[in-house]
Amino acid sequence: MQFLTISRRLTDVFPPEAFTPALLAGESQRVKELYAAGLLRQLWKRGDAAGAAILWEASGADEVQAALDSLPIKQAGMMEIVAFVPLQPYPGFCPAQ
Repeated sequence: MQFLTISRRLTDVFPPEAFTPALLAGESQRVKELYAAGLLRQLWKRGDAAGAAILWEASGADEVQAALDSLPIKQAGMMEIVAFVPLQPYPGFCPAQ
């Protein structure tokens, strides 16, 4: 099952210097681990705000939530999830019945 999440860094609450190189390096490392595990399928940096859009492949929403909760920026309380969407196949690609 696939899921789409959209996150936002809480830059209105935390100053830029709070997003330290060590924190960002830890975030990058964890994202690479989730990608290598096949859970995180695609990742985009948002163009409208500080944050990301992530396409996940998981057995359920709980697995995605656990992965999100393992991200250092989320653990630090410096990110919010603004959208958590379970995805379904587009029926228009299916053969006509």
